[in-house]
Amino acid sequence: MDHPTSFERYRVASDGRFELASIDPRDTGSLDKAVAQERLARTTERIAELQERLSAQDRWAVLLIFQGMDASGKDGTIKQVFASVDPASCQVFAFKAPSSEELDHDFLWRAARALPERGRIGIFNRSYYEEIVTVRIHPEFLEKQRLPPRCAGEKIWDERLEDIDGFERYLSRNGVLVRKFFLHVSKDEQKRRFLERIDEPDKNWKFNEGDVAERARWDDYQHRWSKAIARSSSDHAPWFAVPADKKWFTRLVVAEAVVAGLEELELDFPRVEGPRKQELARAREALEAEK
Repeated sequence: MDHPTSFERYRVASDGRFELASIDPRDTGSLDKAVAQERLARTTERIAELQERLSAQDRWAVLLIFQGMDASGKDGTIKQVFASVDPASCQVFAFKAPSSEELDHDFLWRAARALPERGRIGIFNRSYYEEIVTVRIHPEFLEKQRLPPRCAGEKIWDERLEDIDGFERYLSRNGVLVRKFFLHVSKDEQKRRFLERIDEPDKNWKFNEGDVAERARWDDYQHRWSKAIARSSSDHAPWFAVPADKKWFTRLVVAEAVVAGLEELELDFPRVEGPRKQELARAREALEAEK
């Protein structure tokens, strides 16, 4: 990385003491927008190169989780950061309100079904973390899960955090690289983006009246997300709390963190040896012998 300010400053330590208030949503790391966009272009190309090796090697899978308040830029970040990646080797799942079928299963079931296979990048736009934040803020959502009373006591939130940590540790032990990104947008910037969605006809479809109602619970969400992130950032599945008021900076931080994670895997193209190499030699001879 060619600038002293890098994605590492936004990595959440695994000491359980993180607060979203410690991250300035307007931060741009002293970077100029033009410089950042140039770097982003190079970085997204590098992601594409590494993804090709990931697919060819077929040993690792990658799971990237994106969370954030409404209008924090999750969709746009995913679109821009992975613009150069082969669509056949990258899958995106947007987790909205659970269906009746999903409510009939444990809270991790629908996420487990959507996990990427080896050689692929899986992206979760929202995830099982909603179960310890949004569901905690809205008790009526928990009631819809129809859990036995003994399973829905006050300990449920700590137990779900334990289950999530165990789930992510299990994934890491089975060849899945896990990286999590919280796009931290300010309340003022969220308001600006909401008004933009209302005022611009081409963006009307993005606006949901319920988003304003959730905005009234801003402080609750900031508190719950701070606690959830603090308690679930680990060496095997770290969180990155990324400033999100400037989309061009958000995308660069995410892209550089993804590249660093992929490079940890020491990806390379498989070496062809033995019978397989002889097979290629015979194929060459046959092609060259054609008239």
